[in-house]
Amino acid sequence: MKRMDCLHVFLILIFTSVITAQQFDTPRPSPKATVMQVIGVTEVTIHYCRPGVKGRTIWGELVPYNQVWRTGANEVTSITFSDPVKVNGNKLDAGTYGIHTIPTENEWSIMFSGNTQVGGSSAFNEDNVVLRLNVKPQETTFKETMTIVFMDVTENSAEVVLLWDKLKVGFTVETDTEELTLSIARNAMNWRIPFQAAAYCLQKEINLDEALNWIQSSVLMNENYWNMRIKAQLLAKTGNRSEAISVMESAIEIGENMSSPPFDFDAMKNMLADWKK
Repeated sequence: MKRMDCLHVFLILIFTSVITAQQFDTPRPSPKATVMQVIGVTEVTIHYCRPGVKGRTIWGELVPYNQVWRTGANEVTSITFSDPVKVNGNKLDAGTYGIHTIPTENEWSIMFSGNTQVGGSSAFNEDNVVLRLNVKPQETTFKETMTIVFMDVTENSAEVVLLWDKLKVGFTVETDTEELTLSIARNAMNWRIPFQAAAYCLQKEINLDEALNWIQSSVLMNENYWNMRIKAQLLAKTGNRSEAISVMESAIEIGENMSSPPFDFDAMKNMLADWKK
């Protein structure tokens, strides 16, 4: 084979491998869209595709009445909640749900389906429906391209509204923002984190004064056998034997009331006895 022919073949192979290795996307008539809103501390994210009117009759023709619609084009429209919510007063767990609808002239059924992958099949499975709502559509100003928006956003709620042609339809998402915020704070101030830091310092015999501050924080959040025994040992290591004895006695008392003896219970009792000698 001639050198120039070999070069052509080589370039074709490189081009083909590059195209194969990368996803080749072309513009969609109904482009993908994502809209996200934080309600209090809860993220609500919607993935959908946006068909246009394009001079067509939408309701009752392009989107037939009394038939299941994927609520958009291409893949199923999906909604993801980062925390448990209420939708029109009905509880939904955190997670991702497909949104299928059955439009009629005077009322829509909105169905939230579990086991839904973002960008997955638009096929509807009645068995996966976890919540069904009936809502009233309303007339509105013309919107060429289907649009989903969040409206009337407060710290605890928002309206999710679909706008297309001369119609709007939607539902309310509510969150328990106060309780979620308190839960986040409680988890952020977990007694185990300063406990683990203090236990590490005790094991390595380093940074003992700061370790005492850490273990005290842990005890203030949740006094228990595990952090009290670490506090007692740190007190002993830093020369405060009398307080160490008092704290270890409290730890032993807590340990005696546990459903099963801690793995190092005998060792802690022996340590306490040695301190008292």
